[in-house]
Order: sequence, then structure tokens, then C-alpha cells
Amino acid sequence: MNLNEKERLRLKAEVFKAMGHPIRLGIIEFLQQGEMCVCDIVAHVGTEISNVSKHLSLLKKTGLVADRRDGLKIMYRLTMPCALDFARCVEGVVIKRLEEQRAVMVA
Repeated sequence: MNLNEKERLRLKAEVFKAMGHPIRLGIIEFLQQGEMCVCDIVAHVGTEISNVSKHLSLLKKTGLVADRRDGLKIMYRLTMPCALDFARCVEGVVIKRLEEQRAVMVA
């Protein structure tokens, strides 16, 4: 692999790692509804604002979300909606596996 390819794969892996936490994944899925203020995200996730801020910072660093100031509010929006396609694909496989496991337990 050349340096450009290695860097491309490294950045891609960072995005996958950022998506790999339940809270961050929940934020990404929530933002598919549109731009939201931090207060709405905190209410949706159900954890402390400091915790949400750390997760949003990481999502922003990887390019999954962007922010803008609107008066005193910070608004976040999803900038990589294709990430939701990947999440839906994974969810389909997970649901199928769970159904198969349940069928084996019942049998």
C-alpha cells in the first residue's frame, strides 16, 4: 500500500470507530431528523451534557457531524448521511441473527 491509501484507510477506520459507541450511534440516528441543538440531543440520549459534548466533539472531528452557533445555542447536523446506510445494513444483519438465535432457543 502506498501512503495515500494507508491514510485513506486510517481515516475511514476512524469514522467506523466513532460510530462504534452506542451513544454516538444514537446521536447519528437522531440527527437524521435534521439539525438539532445540543439540548435536544442531551434530552434524547439521556446523559449529562458534558458526556454528550465529548461524543459530539469526536463525531465532529471525524466529519460525521458539523455544528454552527445560533445565538446561545449550538446546532448540530449530520454531514455524512451515508453512515446511516451502513448502520441500517448492520441493523438488518443483527436483527436476523437475533431471530435465528431465538428460533434455536425455542426449538
